[in-house]
Amino acid sequence: MRSVFGWLLGTVVLLSACEPGQDATVRPNPANSKPAYFNLLGFLEKQATLLNGRKPVVEKQAVLRDGHQETTRVTQTDWAKELQIFQQADINKPALRGLYQVDCVTTPAGLVRRSYRRQPGTEHPVEQLTVVSRGGSVQELTATVAQDNPLVYSAKTMTLRCQNGQISSYQVSGVQKLVLFDSVRYAVRARVL
Repeated sequence: MRSVFGWLLGTVVLLSACEPGQDATVRPNPANSKPAYFNLLGFLEKQATLLNGRKPVVEKQAVLRDGHQETTRVTQTDWAKELQIFQQADINKPALRGLYQVDCVTTPAGLVRRSYRRQPGTEHPVEQLTVVSRGGSVQELTATVAQDNPLVYSAKTMTLRCQNGQISSYQVSGVQKLVLFDSVRYAVRARVL
């Protein structure tokens, strides 16, 4: 019995070590192919590195619950943490390939507007991501992210603007509603000085 088992195991190992013949189809790994959508994480990482090196002052405005605005200046910012909220709009994942419709329009002024819209039936919080660029340099990025389940509803719009290849301003506004609680609306705007 052991000799039959040993012979069978040896045959399986030998066959698995063989290379596929010329008739075999080799499919490329989709995870190693070119990104299907805008590389948001790479863009944010590059911007964080640039801004951490430059160390600009940031002026922030927040709209409070009572509708009043509060403005403050921040002199030291960890840009990787500051831009982390925009990572929520990342759709450039292998599992999301083909789930977003891509539209591209070039304006007479030379701006390229590329929009990624979630297709019906897709269960991912990013509803849309729009990137406006000129000559390969991002000018504006806008995303709408929403979550709706029995416990919480939240929706936010995030906008990021660039000048001369670096972030010049950004804002996040939205609403959050937890079960048994009132809705909370919020808005934060920031200018890089």
